[in-house]
Amino acid sequence: MTDHTVRLHRVLRCPPEKIYRAFTDAGAMAKWLPPHGFICAVDHFDARVGGTFRMSFRNFGSGQAHSFGGEYVELVPNERLRYTDRFDDPNLPGTMEVTVLLKPVICGTDVSITQAGIPTSIPLEMCYLGWQESLEQLAALVEPDIPG
Repeated sequence: MTDHTVRLHRVLRCPPEKIYRAFTDAGAMAKWLPPHGFICAVDHFDARVGGTFRMSFRNFGSGQAHSFGGEYVELVPNERLRYTDRFDDPNLPGTMEVTVLLKPVICGTDVSITQAGIPTSIPLEMCYLGWQESLEQLAALVEPDIPG
């Protein structure tokens, strides 16, 4: 993988609407997106095409934080999201683009995620590991069918 892109795939036991909402709700993002051992603070969140967001992840153990922000490029409710990410740290240059595709399947939703343009100083294995942890937390948030 020389293009510094990660591709992820999961099937979650819930309808696409819940997953889409988890990507467009600030409180939900703060709950599921940070990998294990990190706390998320959302500074700004405007989930609409052209809208922007800013947040930071703080390592609970060391207290070290990194902040980032981006812009929503495409939002097709319950089907597709595309947004950019850019770290504030000048040592992590460039703009990443995340594409999320949601497809209903017989047992829930097929979720495909592509993150392109990852800074070369970030090992792709670390991105995969972080995303896998985030997707575990996403499943824990969206799969329960809690009445009322």
